[in-house]
Parts: sequence; structure tokens; C-alpha cells
Amino acid sequence: MTATARVRILVVDDEPPIVELVRGYLEREGWEVLLAQDGPTAVERARSKRPDVIVLDLMLPGLDGLEVCRRVRTFSDAYILMLTARAEEVDRIVGLAVGADDYLVKPFSPRELVARVRALLRRPRAAPGVGAPGVAAPGVGGPVGLEVDEPRHEVRVDGAAVELTATEFGIVAALARDPGVVVGRAALLDRVWGATFVGDDHLVDVHIANLRRKLGDDPAAPRFIETVRAVGYRLLDR
Repeated sequence: MTATARVRILVVDDEPPIVELVRGYLEREGWEVLLAQDGPTAVERARSKRPDVIVLDLMLPGLDGLEVCRRVRTFSDAYILMLTARAEEVDRIVGLAVGADDYLVKPFSPRELVARVRALLRRPRAAPGVGAPGVAAPGVGGPVGLEVDEPRHEVRVDGAAVELTATEFGIVAALARDPGVVVGRAALLDRVWGATFVGDDHLVDVHIANLRRKLGDDPAAPRFIETVRAVGYRLLDR
């Protein structure tokens, strides 16, 4: 997105009063707002309109928000803010695990939603570099079998490409800059989500779990990413 491009946001919810309230607040920020009231329409508009942010309700007709998120993640790295009326932790975890970037529990303040969207838009699509970005090659500054190529935004395991979301790539890239060095959860939030992000470090744990699954990494016997209890994570240097 260029400096002059208008931010495009897709709001997906089947409750008209909520949609109109959210649209009003988002349009006041000068953002273009697109609407969808069911899952299939949301997927089609995400594909054809290429929004920068998707505000996605969990409970939708046609396809639920989780399935919409899964499908959208096959072709888009738009930031996804999941809305849920359920306060249970399991719903939040599942939403993040399928590729959502953040969640908000209903009822919510429209101002808080705007603040969350602003924070997402301030996040880089990939983690910002510390020094020149490069390649952590197998056995050279990182674990054998893992390649993290920041300029190409690619990750390979044993030579095979691994498809990651922008958040997952940002995490592994941040860890790959300092193999063997422990990076705390708060530091990962700053590097990947940005210092102004409104959230908690539980997000890091959920995305790390999803990242490990995609890399084929067993947390009980890690090949790539090691947990340092009560501190954070590190990319193994071997």
C-alpha cells in the first residue's frame, strides 16, 4: 500500500445495527469501508476487493468466521480482527490459530475497535529489520534445516517452502536475527506487532504454537524454536 493509498476495510457481520455503528466510526477515520453479511460473500469480497483489514464476526450464516478466516488466509495477508460474543478462552485461541491477528469480545467500544485497527495498520507486514535483513541458512546462524529469507519473505524447511501468515513470518524472522538468543514475549510483541500495539503477550504464545505446527516442530523436543520458561523463545543455534 502506497503512502497515498486509501485504507480499505471489510466489515463482516450479520447484525445491521453493529455494522452501521462500526462503519460510521471507521469512515470518520477516512477509511473506505466494504460490507458483507455472510461467510461466502466475505470470502468473495476479500478476494476481489483486496482489503487491508478485515473486521470479522465469529458467528455468520453460510460459513462461520473461523472458516472464512481459513479460506482468506490461502490468498490474503490482510490483517484480521476477529469479533466474538463468546468470552471463553478457547474461542479466542482457535480464532488466532487459523490466522487472525487480534480479537475483540462483544460488546465492545467502537473507539476501542478503531484503536485496534490503527494498531494493526501500524504493524509492518513483516517484522522490521535490526540491521540488514538477510538469510538464516541451514547450519549458518540458525538450526539445520531451516531457512528464513527476509528479502523474499520466504521460509523453507529442508528445502521445502512453508506457507506462513505475515504474523508468523514476522515472529520467525525476529527470532532468526539472533539465533541462540532468548527473545522475550514483550520484545516479540514490540518487534512484530509494533510498540503501540494494544494487546497482551498471550498472542505470542498462540502464534508460536501455530508456527511450530507449520514448521513440523515438536515443542517437547524442539528442532527449531525452544521455549524458555517464563521468559520467551529462541531459535536454536545448531
